[in-house]
Amino acid sequence: MKATRRTVRLELTEPLRISRSTMAARDAVWLSVEHEGQRGYGEVVSSVYYGLDTDTIGGLLSEAALDLARFPDPETALGALRSGEWSRDGVPPAVTAAVESALLDLAGKRADAPVHRLLGTAAPPSAATARTIGITSPERAATQAGRLARDGFTVLKIKAGTPDPHDDLERVRAVRAAAPHVRLLLDPNGAWTPRDAARLLPRFAELGVEAVEQPLAPGDPEALAKLAERSPLPVIADEDAVGPEDARRLAGRVHGINVKLAKCGGVTAALRIAKLLAGTGTHLMLGCLTASTLGIAPAVHLADRARWTDLDGHLLLAHDPWTGIGGTDGTVRVSRSPGLGVHLRADDAERQP
Repeated sequence: MKATRRTVRLELTEPLRISRSTMAARDAVWLSVEHEGQRGYGEVVSSVYYGLDTDTIGGLLSEAALDLARFPDPETALGALRSGEWSRDGVPPAVTAAVESALLDLAGKRADAPVHRLLGTAAPPSAATARTIGITSPERAATQAGRLARDGFTVLKIKAGTPDPHDDLERVRAVRAAAPHVRLLLDPNGAWTPRDAARLLPRFAELGVEAVEQPLAPGDPEALAKLAERSPLPVIADEDAVGPEDARRLAGRVHGINVKLAKCGGVTAALRIAKLLAGTGTHLMLGCLTASTLGIAPAVHLADRARWTDLDGHLLLAHDPWTGIGGTDGTVRVSRSPGLGVHLRADDAERQP
């Protein structure tokens, strides 16, 4: 197998502000794995939070390409990845996820089958995805919420965690008034103390918020579990739940775990987490980083397994180079096309690695 890569810039339609940062763009590195004339693709996006820049990503993908060359075909490489035989110390989960994505895409194309069928799901998965509203003025948030509701979105995720909690409450009130029938999720990105959360969660519950994601600063999962015991609305772990071992510790102690493929290490790790959570009372949420359709697509093939779906990263882009999972009407979906079912737009063909 031969692997190549290419770096591109992904600009957001407008800067996205969360409690710890503001982002206007990020870089993406595309991985292409070729075997017998067919190609499979994966994507890694840069992330300050996860310590990934394009140079680091590129170097790691180059090392991964050398490893892949020793396998006779993508199916054998996938088997090694799933069994743990293909692993390298210090490789970030996002890189492993991209390698697995490319292998799944290629294996699906070789089998003339979509990835979801390779994973045991017959019908193409689809799900109503949350659409993120960043930290902004109540007026701006209301305008966005009204437009998104008219476009077909039934779930909105509101970012919170400003120094003055009154700003967050006013933003949620404005969104609720502008879109009274949508489901609301709240995400402070770990900005609250336990005391803040105990004081604020009842107020957000009164406004009809359905669940809150990572309200407390990451690093103390016990505190998050204790908060979940007495919270008036469901608590979903994100930054405190990275991989399967974190999920094992929190299963049955929080109401949900946000599984991002770039965070946990890919589809195989996500399926392992889903199995760990089954029957514990802790539900699966599928999340993502801001990425192109290529980066989001593998998670959409798992969408039938999640209670909450937050796969809108590609919808935040001013221009998405790839297409194939929809989402502009509030629903992400995959097709019966082989592999991931995504394609480069015609005007981006020259970027293909």
